[in-house]
Amino acid sequence: MRTSTDSLGGVCGAMDRPGFTASLVAGGVAGVAVDLILFPLDTIKTRLQSPQGFNKAGGFRGIYAGVPSAAIGSFPNAAAFFITYEYVKWLWHTDSSSYLMPVKHMLAASAGEVIPFSLVQFPLWESLKALWSWRQDHVVDCWQSAVCGAFAGGFAAAVTTPLDVAKTRIMLAKAGSSTASGNVLSALHGVWRTHGLSGLFAGVFPRMAAISLGGFIFLGAYEQTRSLLLELGRERP
Repeated sequence: MRTSTDSLGGVCGAMDRPGFTASLVAGGVAGVAVDLILFPLDTIKTRLQSPQGFNKAGGFRGIYAGVPSAAIGSFPNAAAFFITYEYVKWLWHTDSSSYLMPVKHMLAASAGEVIPFSLVQFPLWESLKALWSWRQDHVVDCWQSAVCGAFAGGFAAAVTTPLDVAKTRIMLAKAGSSTASGNVLSALHGVWRTHGLSGLFAGVFPRMAAISLGGFIFLGAYEQTRSLLLELGRERP
């Protein structure tokens, strides 16, 4: 398997030096790109999960409200996440064939953002890239990394939907109610009792669609931007 290239020109995943500045900028660019494109879908998903129903929660009205502020805030957040992720991966260098690779990626993801979603998405993303690289005998291109990000994001979205439903219910609960206390297990039990399994997975398909597309844009934009920045850095005299 090829582990390095003479030029990054469209090839992603090679990391012969940390390139933390490139990771910082690329992460910010990726965060802004995905928020600008996918913010409306997240609004629709939240309204589908609302206990008052989609139409009463606002339906399709004002689904672009708040996009500019979200995009501005996403740049530092995504930049901080990726520089932490890349730093932890670099700090705990492990051979790509090691069985510890998924553990390393879980630790890197949890260091950047401590949520179950990232613990599923990023190890799966890295594993899919490694498998694709092995099958074609060279490091994945940026568009292939984006495809891996889409699959990883969609799977992570599906398995973590109940937690997302619980979070939405807690956020929308009336003050003073048991749900508003923030107990996730209590919120999950309440949804199960009133709506069953379908309630726990309310909005799963729009969530999967949005996050799959988001994974394609977010991780693809990150890899492409980072590769271009590293290539520009190598070309400087």
